[in-house]
Amino acid sequence: MRAVDGVDIRIGAGETVCVVGESGCGKTVTAMTVLKLIAMPPGKIVAGRILWRGRDLVPLDTDSMRKIRAREIGIVFQEPMTSLNPVFTVGEQIAEVLRLHEGLSRRAALDRATEMLRLVHIPNPQRRVHDYPHQFSGGMRQRVMIAMALACNPKLVIADEPTTALDVTIQAQILDLIAEMKERLGMAVMLITHAMGVVAEVAQRVVVMYAGKVVEEAPVGELFANPRHPYTQGLIRSIPRLDRAGAGKARLEAIPGTVPSLLAPPPGCRFAPRCRHATEACRAAEPPLREVAPGHKVACIL
Repeated sequence: MRAVDGVDIRIGAGETVCVVGESGCGKTVTAMTVLKLIAMPPGKIVAGRILWRGRDLVPLDTDSMRKIRAREIGIVFQEPMTSLNPVFTVGEQIAEVLRLHEGLSRRAALDRATEMLRLVHIPNPQRRVHDYPHQFSGGMRQRVMIAMALACNPKLVIADEPTTALDVTIQAQILDLIAEMKERLGMAVMLITHAMGVVAEVAQRVVVMYAGKVVEEAPVGELFANPRHPYTQGLIRSIPRLDRAGAGKARLEAIPGTVPSLLAPPPGCRFAPRCRHATEACRAAEPPLREVAPGHKVACIL
């Protein structure tokens, strides 16, 4: 099964690129593959390159990749409760990263971990650094994950749906925190999400994925003003609009059907079975991703 097929994403220094799409489209697999965190076997990279500052990561062995993870590329995992080790304090888990990559002593690493907790706005960090993950709320655990990802001042941070399990108030705080850290440390951010409202808030550029492929890519303003792919249009039309709340009741639009199985993807355009505009030509051949406006690419024959 090809979980991700021919995905091409570029991220510039200091840029925030959002990768969006519904569950099962390949967003997380793409992110995990960049750091080679997919179990190999059974997973494997059969073609292509992962270029990090001119260096191809695909041929690197485990030891070489370990020097890049956290030190140059940090990652914030999707579910902090399962990503943090329940039998170690949060301070020990952040300090481990610093001892491995920065060569700090145990005491110096713990002091730096305390400073990182302060940086991500966790109250009373001198005491909380000795607490265990279960003693933190969901939002605070996510802050701990961000502190761990940023401990070595990486040049790129991959945030895999960092706000999914949080209420909207905490979501806003986490997004503000990521933006603040990006500004302070000058890093690039690859933000994976399925919430288009999050995209509008933080991104400079957006990559829309569907069934393991990129179907549209554009600057954020251009994407919301002029979405070209029917899937992107459906995602945007499904966003609740507060500015139209007083204009009478209207049902939120839903995209019919489900994401196709990648074990046997449909012929032609993979979105065709769910697309209201699909024709026989859509089902006959897979449309290439082509540039239709400066910086705006779309994979649709229409």
